[in-house]
Amino acid sequence: MGPCAAESREQVLATAKAIADRYAVRPATPVGLIFRAGVWKPRTSPSSFQGAGEEALGWLKEVKDTFGIPVATEVATPEHVEAALKAGIDYLWIGARSSATPIVVQSLADSISDLRFKIGDLKAIFIKNPVNADAALWIGNIERLEKTGLPVMAIHRGCNHQPCWHMAHAVRTARPDIPMLLDPSHLSGDAAQVPVLLQKITELGLNGAMIEVHAHPESALSDRKQQIRPDELGILGNLGDLGSLADKELNWLRAEIDELDEQLWETIAARMAVSQRIGEWKKANGIAPLQPERYQVISEKLKVKGERLGLPEEFIKHVWDLIHEQSLKKQE
Repeated sequence: MGPCAAESREQVLATAKAIADRYAVRPATPVGLIFRAGVWKPRTSPSSFQGAGEEALGWLKEVKDTFGIPVATEVATPEHVEAALKAGIDYLWIGARSSATPIVVQSLADSISDLRFKIGDLKAIFIKNPVNADAALWIGNIERLEKTGLPVMAIHRGCNHQPCWHMAHAVRTARPDIPMLLDPSHLSGDAAQVPVLLQKITELGLNGAMIEVHAHPESALSDRKQQIRPDELGILGNLGDLGSLADKELNWLRAEIDELDEQLWETIAARMAVSQRIGEWKKANGIAPLQPERYQVISEKLKVKGERLGLPEEFIKHVWDLIHEQSLKKQE
């Protein structure tokens, strides 16, 4: 746990001290404590904060030496790997943007293999899921990194603030031997949702979490809305026994269906919003809300689609009629 980005020496040490003080009082944690902070930030806009760069590695080293907490940072180039190893970083993670490109992951794996015995003393590598929901690519990345000889752990951070449980489920099923951590900060993009999502660790039998923690998230230079304060870390004490449920399969399937239901209702709501706009256009142009010809054309298309998808015609027609009826009400 730690801030999204290492912004200054003062910010890094203040956050690390708050975390260390928290666990000096409450030493029991569900997973081994690692302090994480991004040094190089792959941001979408070049005008946004890009990270403090190599200088910040020294701040992480100070955290390690002062508080006795192992440290981790993200790497995206072989040069990053070399600098991090020279600075004594314990863990490296590969982010979702890098994870989307096998060539990048391979170059990082090659660099780690070449340097791990020459400089530094890496303990393990974390690999986040790609930004796109591609389970095969995530598994391939794990396999590339395993060739370094280091332990590899997966971090599930979702896709564009969507859970993508089906992808994580596929990877967990294919590689149950690989520890999987949850990244509730990126999964939701909302600090208020972090406690809720952390319950998935127990429900799904995951192995821990990577949580973004900032001493003053309201002034953070990146991801301020999703970072929690150190004094909110009491939520970790409510996770319970990570191995308490013998069979997680039903919980995985329920997580998948809950996500699909959420997408379904959001899509229906978006469709109704467009229907309202259509109604406004029709009123302005003197056109009646109901257009029987279009209704018939869409009904025929849905019948064919239902056959292709294995959905009964009666079911398709019933659902379509309900949606169409509500759409007409929006257009009145």
